[in-house]
Amino acid sequence: MLDGPRWGPASGKPAQQLVVLCHGVGADGFDLIDLGPSWSRALPDAVFVSPHAPLVHDSGFGRQWFSLADRTPPVLEAGVRQAASSLGPFIDAELARLSLAPDRYALMGFSQGAMTALFTGLRRSPAPRVILAFSGALLAPASLASELAGRPPVLLVHGEDDEVVPAGRSREAEQSLAAAGVPVEAVFVPHLGHGIDDTGLALGALALQRVFAP
Repeated sequence: MLDGPRWGPASGKPAQQLVVLCHGVGADGFDLIDLGPSWSRALPDAVFVSPHAPLVHDSGFGRQWFSLADRTPPVLEAGVRQAASSLGPFIDAELARLSLAPDRYALMGFSQGAMTALFTGLRRSPAPRVILAFSGALLAPASLASELAGRPPVLLVHGEDDEVVPAGRSREAEQSLAAAGVPVEAVFVPHLGHGIDDTGLALGALALQRVFAP
């Protein structure tokens, strides 16, 4: 079972929402948990949890959701399916631990974590309230139509100058999601590389606030 750092609720009250943060390749759960204090202004009653990915990175340092040693589409699809088989039960366990209804959660991911969040969230029922995908890509788009379990809103944020995952990957994701009837908003940030800036933080906070509004 996955595990990782947790933060919140900032209000000190019982949790009303769960936000799962999926880190990028070579990092670990501590890489994103600081989003909790930032986004807690929008969701003061939320618990933020950032699980460590299930695999040791190929380099021996950090974690990964799946190996990138072979980047052919079938191998990547097999890898992200295996990652989803770990992330899904973790989400269920966290919701049960917090005594939350099965739909009271959101998924966020950065880079490889965004790929994992998109693949997992679009194939889960109940679907997350929103999927926030920063600097990522939509893996296995050909199987999406037949496997889509829900149509949660998706926010894609990508730096125009991303040197690791080209911004074109989010443009492709936007087209595939729209074709599948998934509500999608894509924002491409000028002069931003492979990272999350204040624009992305603000958009993420607004999206979370919107989907969990009373």
